[in-house]
Amino acid sequence: MGENQKDNDLFFVCSLIELIARRTKNTKKCIIEKLGKEKIKKIYELAEVYHSENIEKVSDELIEQCNIKIGEYDIISECKCRIPTIWELGRIYQRLIIMVNNNKEEYIDTLLKVLSSWIIKKIDNYNSSMYFESPEYIYKCYVENKII
Repeated sequence: MGENQKDNDLFFVCSLIELIARRTKNTKKCIIEKLGKEKIKKIYELAEVYHSENIEKVSDELIEQCNIKIGEYDIISECKCRIPTIWELGRIYQRLIIMVNNNKEEYIDTLLKVLSSWIIKKIDNYNSSMYFESPEYIYKCYVENKII
C-alpha cells in the first residue's frame, strides 16, 4: 500500500528543511524559526507543486526570502563516514513526526516540536549510529527524552 499524499508532503518538507540547514550550516531549529510556522505550513500545503520543481532552486528561493545567513553548524565537514542524503534524513524525520503524532491536521505543529528537540542533534552526528537506528528505537529515545 502506498504512502498517502499528506505523509509524502511531510516527507518533502522535512527533506527541504534538511537541505536548507545543510546549505546554510544552521540547525533545523534555526531553519524552522527563520521560516516560521506560517511559511512551513504554506510549503506543506504546496508541497505537491514544489516537489515537481528542483529542490535546490526551492531552497535557494526560501534562503533568500527568509534572509537565512550562513551559520556555523557544519555537520558535513565533521563526518568521517558516508553522509546520508537529505531524502534519507527527511524520511527519518517524517517517520518520527508521524510516530509522535499521526494526526495529519497537526503535522506542522509536531514537525516544529520534533525538529526543535534534542534528538535532532543526535541524528545529525553522522559519526554515530543514531540515524541508522530503527524508527521505533529513535521514537522510544525521543519519548524517553534520552538515548536508551
